[in-house]
Amino acid sequence: MLEFTVGINIAGKHESVTVAAEDALIAALKVKCERPDALINYVRRRNRRGDIRHPHGAIAAKSE
Repeated sequence: MLEFTVGINIAGKHESVTVAAEDALIAALKVKCERPDALINYVRRRNRRGDIRHPHGAIAAKSE
């Protein structure tokens, strides 16, 4: 499974979260399910070197 960084905007505040998913669309949908009020700005593959220096929040996988 790949990791993606999803840029979102909630009430004018910009955030980035990291999501584990099969592809970019699924990553965006996971974020939208978790935070329906969020606007998706971008989805990109996680950049390990850059994201270690500037960590993002994460959305935990829900166990069903």
